Amino acid sequence: MTEILLTVFSAALINNLVLHWPLGVDPLLASRGRGQIHALGVATTGLMLTVGTLGYLIDHWLLAPLELTSLRLLAWLPLSVLLIGPLLRLLARWLPGLPFDGLWPLLLGNAGILGVALLSSQDDQGLGHALALSLGGGLGFWLVSSLFDDLRQRTFNNDIPLPFQGLPIQLISAGLMAVAFLGLRGLVKT
Repeated sequence: MTEILLTVFSAALINNLVLHWPLGVDPLLASRGRGQIHALGVATTGLMLTVGTLGYLIDHWLLAPLELTSLRLLAWLPLSVLLIGPLLRLLARWLPGLPFDGLWPLLLGNAGILGVALLSSQDDQGLGHALALSLGGGLGFWLVSSLFDDLRQRTFNNDIPLPFQGLPIQLISAGLMAVAFLGLRGLVKT
């Protein structure tokens, strides 16, 4: 149980998919508004959990016995694309206060979803580890996107030199957040 909690903690904070492995940066820079950030975080976490779990099961029950592990991406990409629509409809029904409209392209362009499936298959430590990695990856994405949106709002009204306005200050901020999250690496010794 401790190992699963450490995996969730590590995937969310220490080995964050957005900051440590630059996966999922595109939706991070494109999303606007506090409501859309939380809707994107919930949808990404749900999609990472679903694709991570089903991807692990497909890999171990279908691809590995047939020795077709080189086709992992070819199996997981359609799986993630086919699950986006039903997941967004289900989440819109469960959480009607969050704006899930227009998140389809952001979820489609999130490389972190396939990255979680690839990382869990690379480690191959069991279904519990794959679930913990998926949950931690989704929660870490949600945390970074919330922090990044707050940082974006704080820099919006400040005097920033013209060459740094817009995307350059966002990328500099993402780099500084990555360095801050890198400081958490000493918390967990393996």
